[in-house]
Amino acid sequence: MSSLTRAAIRRVEVEHYWPDAVWESLERYKLLLRSPGRYLDGDASCSPGIEPEDGRDLIASVLTLLPGGARRDLERVIAPLDEDFVRRTVPSLSWGDWAAGRWWYQRDREL
Repeated sequence: MSSLTRAAIRRVEVEHYWPDAVWESLERYKLLLRSPGRYLDGDASCSPGIEPEDGRDLIASVLTLLPGGARRDLERVIAPLDEDFVRRTVPSLSWGDWAAGRWWYQRDREL
């Protein structure tokens, strides 16, 4: 990521989130994707706010607040992670209206 993108992200974090919010969210998402296997395991319990999908949700919100160049730069970072997530999950058979527009909540990690 460029230094201009990092600066733009820091501005968004200061105005809307907390310091390192994007980095923490990216790391949570990457940690999930580092797990071995063809499919990603789901957690035994749901912990709202700390699930990898919640981190992806924050990144999506940040993308809407970034200027064009910084947004494209962050999209380039997140795109291969999203592709891996889609490849290693299956479409959910049931999801609520709360997941509309957020495809990462419309996928199941466990089989």
